Amino acid sequence: MGPRVRIAPSPTGDPHVGTAYVALFNLAFARKHGGEMVLRIEDTDRSRFSPGSERAIFEALTWLGLEWDEGPDRGGAFGPYRQSERLARYRAYADRLLEAGKAYRCFCTRERLDALRKEQMARKARLGYDGHCRNLDPAEVERLVAESRPHVVRLKVPRTGRTVFHDGLRGEIGIDNVEIDDQVLLKSDGYPTYHLANVVDDHEMAITHVIRGEEWITSTPKHVLLYEAFGWQLPEFYHLGLLRNPDRSKLSKRKNPVSIDYYRAMGYLPGTFLNYLGTLGFSMPDGRERFTLQEMIDAFDWSRVNVGGPVFDRSKLDAWNGDDLRAMSAEAFEELVFDEVLGPGRWRRILELVQPRIARLDEIVPYAAMFFGELVDYEKVAGAFRLKKRSLAESAAILSAYLEAIESDPEARTFEPEPLEAFSRRFCTEHGWKPRELFSLLRVAVAGRTAAPPLFDTMVVCGKDRCRARLKDAIRFVRAMAAAESESG
Repeated sequence: MGPRVRIAPSPTGDPHVGTAYVALFNLAFARKHGGEMVLRIEDTDRSRFSPGSERAIFEALTWLGLEWDEGPDRGGAFGPYRQSERLARYRAYADRLLEAGKAYRCFCTRERLDALRKEQMARKARLGYDGHCRNLDPAEVERLVAESRPHVVRLKVPRTGRTVFHDGLRGEIGIDNVEIDDQVLLKSDGYPTYHLANVVDDHEMAITHVIRGEEWITSTPKHVLLYEAFGWQLPEFYHLGLLRNPDRSKLSKRKNPVSIDYYRAMGYLPGTFLNYLGTLGFSMPDGRERFTLQEMIDAFDWSRVNVGGPVFDRSKLDAWNGDDLRAMSAEAFEELVFDEVLGPGRWRRILELVQPRIARLDEIVPYAAMFFGELVDYEKVAGAFRLKKRSLAESAAILSAYLEAIESDPEARTFEPEPLEAFSRRFCTEHGWKPRELFSLLRVAVAGRTAAPPLFDTMVVCGKDRCRARLKDAIRFVRAMAAAESESG
């Protein structure tokens, strides 16, 4: 039997480039050795759950050609593959640890924990739970449970010793147990934390190799302690380097588009994109950078994997994508354009918005231009950012707040005209802005025009990723205008 690996994205937003990066290495390793890859959906964080995100994950990975063997959409012998469908399992395992004296119920209130944190910060002490409920009298615990007192379940982390594990890419990693918090395993609402669910699922799904990003290194000792508490065999651990921006900061949507959907919407080729991701952490034996997924699988070896903070450089990706587009035959290029750019659904929606606003057919292309491309030219409409009763700084600030809000608000994340408008009107009320003020700014920012089809239909047809990119650029533009005025005034 070959290795069993998994990817475990959370359906809390758009499918992330980092998910594709980790999936690529999991798949290459598994296929190289005749193994299987599992797709598990970690959806226990209901506060951040985003409707439609799960389907978006499936579609994004499929577009890239990263095929999994088991998952919510495909079934398998180790399901269910959504954590929200496995809650009874986690509670049973938490009970097992309680009965064995390896976990305990903690009744500390949020107020007490907040006060403890403030006191530790004031003393410049290590932050963490102080074990207040660790040795409560069993009779007291029974009384509090009988009263339905809210509580969590925590792991009893050893107070002495050191927890050590081997990383296949980094060697031995260890931490003194005194530095490890008595982690919460089961929250007061009965939902598991990431740590408990992750370990239980990996064990029950017979995962042999855990291949994930380096941001999980600090959590791994907690997982090792859980494996030991249950008496289970550890999987092998491999922590990949964290994708970074050119300035070496963590790849994040604040500086770079991180949604796989964005790169598809902007017209990147899936094979080119996957090839580029592969080069960020893997080198071919012959040193060439251009290779297919199958060629990466055939050559895959951990000795060729680099963990030194790979840099995601869009300019290089653009160059490669341009090369690959130019290498296509005219027939293949035409087919690609009609499939990916002028797809029947999207083109129909564009025409519906354009038709009432043109007098001649040859106006279609220039009028529809707003729905294509990443950025627009704000120089031509700079004056539209000047509102009568608002400063440029205020306009930039409200656009920035709006951009933040559409990333997190469930109503906005659906990105359909009616809920998007309802969210936007509520946003105006909450921030003390009139809808006509904000909507005029949004129209200029998104369409680059003062007159356009209905705003929210325009935003939806442009697409969430294109709107976000344009909003970021508009904010930079308005801030630059404000700075220039400040310097000259």
